[in-house]
Amino acid sequence: MDDAVTAPLKLLVRRTPNRGAAEGVSVAVDVPADVRFIEEAVELLARHCFAGAAPCQRTSFRLRVLLAESLTNSILFGAGGDPSRSVHVAVQVNAESIRLEITDDGPGFDPAEVPDPTSPEGVGRPIGRGLFLIKNLADQVGFNPQGNTIWMTLPRS
Repeated sequence: MDDAVTAPLKLLVRRTPNRGAAEGVSVAVDVPADVRFIEEAVELLARHCFAGAAPCQRTSFRLRVLLAESLTNSILFGAGGDPSRSVHVAVQVNAESIRLEITDDGPGFDPAEVPDPTSPEGVGRPIGRGLFLIKNLADQVGFNPQGNTIWMTLPRS
């Protein structure tokens, strides 16, 4: 991706130390609702999450997939792929864990209504795979009542 497209993303990152959290940091970025920003956003956030630490391959992989899938869902379904809108990503890192929170301004959804892509009725349907991956890669997954915010946790190492 060329620098003209990703430069706005880099300017939107806010990194602040977590008060009282050993080795903690918070990172927030507003990602334009355009799928062209996903790869750069994932790499940018991963760099901040692992700054000063050598992550294990499993954690690094899980983090990148969780960010990519949740951003894709928020951009396509929450923000309707409208680049004039944005998706807010907040990451909190401490010595033990990483917490991701992705929020869009869409109407939200009921996660219980998303079909299981491994069930007989879900196989072959074009929806549900991303949420399935998220639920299987994160240690914890939660949603706000409106259904337009998802949060996930995973170990830092």
